[in-house]
Amino acid sequence: MNEPRIGLHSLKPAPGSRRARKRVGRGEGSGTGKTAGRGQKGAGARSGSKSKVGFEGGQMPIHMRMRKLRGPHMKKSMPFEPFRTHTQPVNVGDLAVRFDAGAAVTLDAMREHGLGTRRGVPVKVLGRGELDKALTVHAHGFSARARERIEAAGGTCVTVTD
Repeated sequence: MNEPRIGLHSLKPAPGSRRARKRVGRGEGSGTGKTAGRGQKGAGARSGSKSKVGFEGGQMPIHMRMRKLRGPHMKKSMPFEPFRTHTQPVNVGDLAVRFDAGAAVTLDAMREHGLGTRRGVPVKVLGRGELDKALTVHAHGFSARARERIEAAGGTCVTVTD
């Protein structure tokens, strides 16, 4: 019954999560006296010195050492890929394990069974694995082998367009 009331007035950061600012140039006993962590001489020791972001001490910076290949037409180019389509794969073998014979395998049913879980990304059924059940599979795309295996087992492939 004597527990303190919890509210906005009693909030505190977790112990050890906040540290005091390092006060430099406050005497030798502080550990950062005299040169205040700036070293002996040179541009970095002077007032007004600025260090550029990514400056590597005069060495050729990494962004200048890297190759520059631009455009969507090269596989090793920078990621400017306006024409690339992204799909998430679902294998025929996974369908065989998770669904019973004669089941309608819709996108929602796949999602419930942990397949094709990324929303908004088209599902493509691929042919890895064996299928011995007749399934009606609804997906955005089918590989040739997947279509062949589903139809060989007596099932049908339904292409979905969203």
